[in-house]
Amino acid sequence: MHRRHFLAIGLAALAQPGFAASTPYRLGPNGATITYLFTLNGAQVKGTVPVGRADLQIDPGNLAASTANVTADIRRARTGLIFATEALKSESVLNARNFPQARFTSTRVILGPGGRISNGAAIEGNLTLRGVTRPVRFSADLFRKRGSAPGDLSALDVRLQGRINRSDFGATGYGDIVENPVGIDIRADIVAA
Repeated sequence: MHRRHFLAIGLAALAQPGFAASTPYRLGPNGATITYLFTLNGAQVKGTVPVGRADLQIDPGNLAASTANVTADIRRARTGLIFATEALKSESVLNARNFPQARFTSTRVILGPGGRISNGAAIEGNLTLRGVTRPVRFSADLFRKRGSAPGDLSALDVRLQGRINRSDFGATGYGDIVENPVGIDIRADIVAA
């Protein structure tokens, strides 16, 4: 259910001379946030989980070879409702005490039209929650910073969106009041390392 999440990649116009090899990226000054959305008693509830670490490799000459390895701190998950936050971190849902981190490791980048990580691009990978690993897919967008020069790939914005079923990870607690699907929206500010 993470967010800020789980960091993936989407980029417009990366094939620039001078960036022929894979470049490592890390979280920038604005970091990354995973926003998750679930339904509680018929009402939409939004929460966040901070991304603790993101190891990204982006290859402008071969964007499909780009990779992401991201961890999020489940102990710092929050919703706007204290009881919902405590329930979320409980043993029957995310079990934050025994499984304090969530991890996403990419396995495949699917480029959008024009060979970019945007407009229909996706990133597939393995998401681990509560010690359970399942394949997931997120739509992906990767862009240069607004106002940056066309060849400036030193700082990028990432957005990933998708949906998971919490039951796939054994997070079945409070099933009588919380629906199974969870929406995920991850936004990240990354900089070349």
